[in-house]
Amino acid sequence: MFRMCLGEDAEHLSAAEQVAIERLIATRWRLLMDGDRVNTKSEDGSNACAAYLEAVDVAAATLRLDKAPRTYRENFTINYRALFPDQARNYRVDVLEAGFEQYATIWVNGDKFEFSAEAMRRAEALQRAWWDLGSVLERWSQASRQPQWTQRPSRSELRTSLVALDFAWASFEHKYIAELIEIEEKARRLIVRAIEHERTVTSFEEQYPESTWQNVPGYVEAQKSLVGSIGHLNSVANVRRKGRDDLVVNVLFDAMNTLRRCDRAEQGGEVSERLIAARILANDVVESYQAMRQYLREVAHCLERVDPHLCNNTGLVARLADWEEGWELGTRYMQHEKLLNALCDLVAEIRRAQRIAPALTGMCEDVDVELFMVLPRMIWLRFLAEPKQHAELLRSLLPHRFAKSADVKGDRAFQEEGVAEQPTWDDGLEAFLVKYRGVWAMLEKRGGGGSAGGNSDQAPWEILVKRVVGGSGSGIEGCHMDKEAEAAVEDLMRALEPWSIELQRNAPEDWNQCSAILVQCLTRPSEKTKPGPFRV
Repeated sequence: MFRMCLGEDAEHLSAAEQVAIERLIATRWRLLMDGDRVNTKSEDGSNACAAYLEAVDVAAATLRLDKAPRTYRENFTINYRALFPDQARNYRVDVLEAGFEQYATIWVNGDKFEFSAEAMRRAEALQRAWWDLGSVLERWSQASRQPQWTQRPSRSELRTSLVALDFAWASFEHKYIAELIEIEEKARRLIVRAIEHERTVTSFEEQYPESTWQNVPGYVEAQKSLVGSIGHLNSVANVRRKGRDDLVVNVLFDAMNTLRRCDRAEQGGEVSERLIAARILANDVVESYQAMRQYLREVAHCLERVDPHLCNNTGLVARLADWEEGWELGTRYMQHEKLLNALCDLVAEIRRAQRIAPALTGMCEDVDVELFMVLPRMIWLRFLAEPKQHAELLRSLLPHRFAKSADVKGDRAFQEEGVAEQPTWDDGLEAFLVKYRGVWAMLEKRGGGGSAGGNSDQAPWEILVKRVVGGSGSGIEGCHMDKEAEAAVEDLMRALEPWSIELQRNAPEDWNQCSAILVQCLTRPSEKTKPGPFRV
């Protein structure tokens, strides 16, 4: 009491205050430095910095210092209010790091955003306050080690430096977080724009019957805008696949029209096996698009949960990856009628081959590794049997074997039809065709292999299918052939293997797509896997 009357208490540190300052100095010595900057990048450096900031907070509270006003936090978005829930000092390492790094620009979703000059000025003020406090604490340390040479800072100096740091910190935090929120809102505009386009499409669909949608000009434009927005989202957020932004709305309309044609064909009694591939491809296009639209409807109610770095949103990325895969295949096959027809025929013939060689059914059901040896052989058999129908499929996988030049030899049967621009292929493929036709003619002439009463075309086909499925020595058991015919079949199979390998290795990505479609069509799951709970 006597000291207070004399006015000396203002500079007197209580025992608790001295302990708080000593702890602050001890944690300061444990800071990791990179030159003249605090290391916050490494885990150890970040932990040491967090301990120091906590000690600063404790020291300020122990000295009963007034806090800088932080009512601005009430205007933060819900995500930042979770990080800054009240008016406490709440010194965070990431805020300090931002103040010292002073990044004038940041990149989000491929777009450049700039912080204001005022934010940079406040960052510099925070740095000065930080170093000023460090200087005061350094003098305290020196005074403790060499009291005869250095005078310990007064209580008022400690209070002034701690208060100055707090006000500089709050000033920078306010400006920095406010501008971050503004940047994040701009970064989310990609998804907001897609949501708006989806609502426009939905409003058209609610006004008009489905049978008239494609004849409504406004609807077509709305779909085009929505697909464009999804493509833009895909280009910046889809880190699981290519991130294509060139997939167009016509893929959707082609898929919808294909599904209608399939329905009409089945109602007219057409064999459904020939429609499996077309229906599966079209369904994937439509269903992946509808799933993307459903995501946009749901995320519209929780935009604050969307990470502005869109590639960090697992639900969005999953929907985009599914959409891109379905539409990429749709673009490749749905928009090329000859390619789609060849694929449909191939699926139907492989399913017919399963009845001829039951082992193929087991391979498909188990997705056995042997299946991926048999599939390229089956593709070649169908091409060799119907080169005109399957030329486009083979051209898509082996473009170097095909051309439209008079310099390259084409199939004589094509040339005799006198149709311009018919597919042509190189000499190697022509020789392979000649070999196949020779073997076929031999089997057809001798009537080997078919069941009693089978037609002449069926007999050679059954022999060749059994051979490519069963392999050497076991594939043609029960087929009645003389040794010369057996030798011719084996010679054809030996010639087939290099072509099968080339089919798989020439363009691996295209082959993987093609084989994946075939497997999906042949296994034909009863229903698609239902999506799990909504994820942002």
